[in-house]
Amino acid sequence: MASIYIHIPFCKKACHYCDYHFSTTLKSKDLIIKSICDEIKLRSSELNDAIDSIYFGGGTPSILNKSNISAILNTIYDSFHIKRSAEITIECNPDDINSDKIKFWKANNLNRVSLGIQSFNDSDLKLMNRSHSSEQALFSLDLVKQNFENFSLDLIYGIPNSSFDKWKKNLQILIENDIPHISTYALTVEPKTALKKLIENKKIDKISDTDQRVQYDFTFKTLSDLGYTNYEFSSYSKPGFECQNNLGYWNRKKYLGFGPSAHSFDGEIRKWNISNNQLYHASIESGKLPLKVESLSEKDIYNEIVMIGLRRSTGINIDELKSKFDKKYVHHFLKEISLKISKGILEKKENIIYTCDDYKFMTDGIASDLFITD
Repeated sequence: MASIYIHIPFCKKACHYCDYHFSTTLKSKDLIIKSICDEIKLRSSELNDAIDSIYFGGGTPSILNKSNISAILNTIYDSFHIKRSAEITIECNPDDINSDKIKFWKANNLNRVSLGIQSFNDSDLKLMNRSHSSEQALFSLDLVKQNFENFSLDLIYGIPNSSFDKWKKNLQILIENDIPHISTYALTVEPKTALKKLIENKKIDKISDTDQRVQYDFTFKTLSDLGYTNYEFSSYSKPGFECQNNLGYWNRKKYLGFGPSAHSFDGEIRKWNISNNQLYHASIESGKLPLKVESLSEKDIYNEIVMIGLRRSTGINIDELKSKFDKKYVHHFLKEISLKISKGILEKKENIIYTCDDYKFMTDGIASDLFITD
């Protein structure tokens, strides 16, 4: 099985924290959609596996009109074998969603919505420069609940000038609405973002690692106690509602990404498109793929498996490491984990290594300690 990702590089406005590739100028939208369809056709021979997941991300896919979505889906169905049971997700912003769009999405086999609410608090939304209000967030959630069994909601924690009480209220709204899938992300300060400039100019407070850890730990315990599985560091789901697109990434399945800045992976080679709408269009129009390619070394694959293994609830299977890698990699891994196990940072159960609950917030740092760097 394999997945398809479609990157829609347009937004109504720029969120202060975002460093993804997008444009707030929509004049070229239809042109880029055509280029995405042309790229799909050019690369249709790259993947023979059945597709069990299609994901519209961005950017803001919910700004697409009906003809945009139809063009992309028709091209995908003409170019690949899509399973009848495929999970097809569209990310959407609360201010974009309405009954007419939802009716069209459902009629065209989009069976899952990922709703980018980020916060139900207006002061948080204003600080992040989100395009919706708390009222729109609640309205959109109600609309999605009425129409989709399978949906997800995104929240951001650790927001400067906010509070733990605001975060608890966000979670309480999720709990009251019985959300099947929840993604929570720590707010990070990326280079060249408005958020970074605001902090540097002391317009808002610095992000507190302590506050973020407290909010993460509270979220993990609260949702775990309610029966959610933290199947990946940032993702919680009720049984059977894990995001198939996410699982594909974390299980290192093949996937093709189409659109400016989109990434692809075939198990050993990573490819990614240029992060420039005009250059992307010009390249596709000339019949050339605007791809950069990276062949992963054994060390790269080892480090990647360590990282994704600790981020997943399934952990790192030592027997699988032994079957995939030279002895020096396994020896390095066993040596590095021994001290962390003795300190209660990692735990070993039936030859599988997990991050202990009290240290989950530090997962990425723990994983990097296990990397081979030379």
